[in-house]
Amino acid sequence: MRILLLTVLLLPSLGALADAPIRVASKNFNESYVLAEIISQLLEVEGFTVERKFGLGGTLICYEALKQREIDVYVEYTGTLSQAILKLPNNPEVAHLNEMLQQEGLRLREPLGFNNTYAIAVKESVAKTYGLRSIGDLRKAGELKAVFSHEFLERQDGWPGLSARYGLARDVQGIEHGLAYQAIDSGAIGVTDAYSTDGELVRYKLRVLEDDRDYFPSYLAVPLTHTDLPAAAGGVLDRLAASIDNATMQRLNAQVVFESRSHSEVAAGFLAELGIVAETPSVDRMWQDLWSNTLRHLQLTGLALLLATLVGLALSLLTYRHARLSSFVIYVCGLLQTIPSIALLALMIPLFGIGFIPAVVALFLYSLLPILRNAVTALTGVDPTLVDVAQALGLDERERLRHVLLPLSMPAIFAGIRTAAIISIGTATLAAFIGAGGLGDPIVVGLALGDVGLILQGAIPAALLAILTELAFAALQRRVVASG
Repeated sequence: MRILLLTVLLLPSLGALADAPIRVASKNFNESYVLAEIISQLLEVEGFTVERKFGLGGTLICYEALKQREIDVYVEYTGTLSQAILKLPNNPEVAHLNEMLQQEGLRLREPLGFNNTYAIAVKESVAKTYGLRSIGDLRKAGELKAVFSHEFLERQDGWPGLSARYGLARDVQGIEHGLAYQAIDSGAIGVTDAYSTDGELVRYKLRVLEDDRDYFPSYLAVPLTHTDLPAAAGGVLDRLAASIDNATMQRLNAQVVFESRSHSEVAAGFLAELGIVAETPSVDRMWQDLWSNTLRHLQLTGLALLLATLVGLALSLLTYRHARLSSFVIYVCGLLQTIPSIALLALMIPLFGIGFIPAVVALFLYSLLPILRNAVTALTGVDPTLVDVAQALGLDERERLRHVLLPLSMPAIFAGIRTAAIISIGTATLAAFIGAGGLGDPIVVGLALGDVGLILQGAIPAALLAILTELAFAALQRRVVASG
């Protein structure tokens, strides 16, 4: 299956490999988008072809994609690298980190100049009410609802270690980082984690609690590449060394979040400040992006559904006569459905990398169960009397399948395919987290920015696509399935 997918999907693009584009990635939060766009535009100015892989779902996905040579560069933070990835004690310097990374064929370039450390934030009014100055003061405000980003809850340099260092024994919940600021501003939550360069800290009048026990390590922003990145491209990245201080990064973040400027506009403006490029006027690309995202979404779901239909029907025809075997196959497909979508997508990276192929494989696996189960159930549920009559008329096994079993089973088979199509369309929005594109792209960016408009740019077309698909399959079923 893997060889077939690689052949079918990669053959048309073999000619493009000669161009050797530099693949720039970002994580799924605002600052990472801005920095990735700055790097991308700078490389393009210097004559490199750039392929953007923005909005990948978190640290480990980006790091694994870099190790697998699926991307060439993304901006990482030294504290994240040492604590969450390499599991190193203390706060090692960049040189020491590079010694460790060399074993993986990776390299940190020159730091960009700012330290985006983790911080614990509360509203200024809440801080005054409870007398909160440092993180340790949270012990006297136990009734405040503490909700942190999912990654912060899992990382050793996040909540587990922080709660142990400060003795903060309390129940906490998880939330998408981009939504936390709106929640804390509305009063739905009382305490959350933040990045020290986030523009939201100023907008929402949040107080960063003092880390008086020096728990959080330094989080210097540094481009992370593999060691065989072309020297010329590495030299371009090093031109950004020490060019962005904390205030500048917070200003760039705020321009996206509060001035409704795109990441590309903000990046171009910053490079213009450095005298590298001339700032270009903004261009509204909403309709162009909508068309390209919808087309990619159709490619993802269409190919996955086609493969699932072919494989699912083949398996059902091979196993329906053997109850135990068909039950086992359905059971295995059911187990695949229990794996969370984003987890299954992440599991595809070591096998297929990031992008289109792993997304199609994951959607294919999710689409198998309804097709296979409906087909087997329908084939085994045909009235035995009709089968006996067909046999008495002299129809052999193949003819009985063609003229009796399949026609009578077709409504249920179509129902399974329709269900798989709707599941695939919805699940495909998560493919943006592994760089596959589609209508999940604006949703992921919107979550990172807390921008409801961007979220709707992906959610509404996906919903309409699901409705149109349902109507199309219903019309096709009426034409294919004989009445009665």
